[in-house]
Amino acid sequence: METPETPISLTDAAAAKILELRDADPKTAGKPLRIAVRGGGCAGFTQELYFDDPKPDIDQSYEIKGVTVLVDAMSLMYLAGTELDYLDGLNESGFKFNNPNVKSTCGCGSSFSP
Repeated sequence: METPETPISLTDAAAAKILELRDADPKTAGKPLRIAVRGGGCAGFTQELYFDDPKPDIDQSYEIKGVTVLVDAMSLMYLAGTELDYLDGLNESGFKFNNPNVKSTCGCGSSFSP
């Protein structure tokens, strides 16, 4: 369950899709979801999602709607307050970061600057 201290939130749609994708592949079944920010892209940073093993030395771990979410300390600075959503429509589908720390994005929308 989310608590007020949880710096990242998942919509119901995002949590359901993450669990579906995780459990569909034997290689990722039961693994936590890593949400990370990496340097790169035309605007400076990219937001990433992937299933990963925990790294206890650097990770914060959160249980959110049945999903274990891992975030490293550097990424957390850029992700605090972010809501991860999942859209499945005609014009837009996939995961969407609603990140209040983003000041600008590149033209293609895949990278941002804080």
